[in-house]
Amino acid sequence: MSRSGQQAAAPTLGAVTFDMDGLLVDSEPLWFQAESVVMEHLHGTWAPGDQHALVGGSMPTTVAYLLSKGTRPAEPAAVARWLRDAMLDLLRHGPVPVLPGALELVAEVQAAGLPYALVTSSEPEIVDGVLAKLDIEFPVIVCAADVSHAKPDPEGYLLAAAKLGVEPQQAIALEDSINGVQAAEAAGYRIVAVPSVVPVPQLPGRVVLDTLAGVTLAQLATSAGFAL
Repeated sequence: MSRSGQQAAAPTLGAVTFDMDGLLVDSEPLWFQAESVVMEHLHGTWAPGDQHALVGGSMPTTVAYLLSKGTRPAEPAAVARWLRDAMLDLLRHGPVPVLPGALELVAEVQAAGLPYALVTSSEPEIVDGVLAKLDIEFPVIVCAADVSHAKPDPEGYLLAAAKLGVEPQQAIALEDSINGVQAAEAAGYRIVAVPSVVPVPQLPGRVVLDTLAGVTLAQLATSAGFAL
């Protein structure tokens, strides 16, 4: 409260960032298929619990995990290539399910003239493949090739804020994974989490939603403590 007894005005929202896998698109089933293909090369087994352990992770983390599950030795670079190629093949020849409300919210943010970005741990080829399917563009994209340290490190989110020309405290990060939430929190963003495969705990400073379906920009801003 201020001295006059009135509640301080909410700060104005400066930018919105979107994760990709599990937030814009339901790509986890595709990743499961691609990882299963790789495990055939590695003569190992793959189960949903294995994939859940990798949600929000980087390519090096995924490759190391795949190698730990396999019984056939292989070079990490080869495993990364197998995984990338399998995923790109799925993106080229099949549908990419869009999660409810996601693209509508991107369009509303764009129409409002707010700075916005895509912040993802995916490789650039995968990002291009997904966005081509969605037929949308982001003015700022931060992906695996742009950072030295993947989520949960805040590097990607700090880079996105710099490219957007805003302070992280002025921005909302939309995320679906623990790694992503922790990265954005460490950078200073306000968080709106929409968990996909793995639950995200409700903690002070986090807004956790079941879905983006029907969520407007005004509702998003208000939920995170911003004004438009």
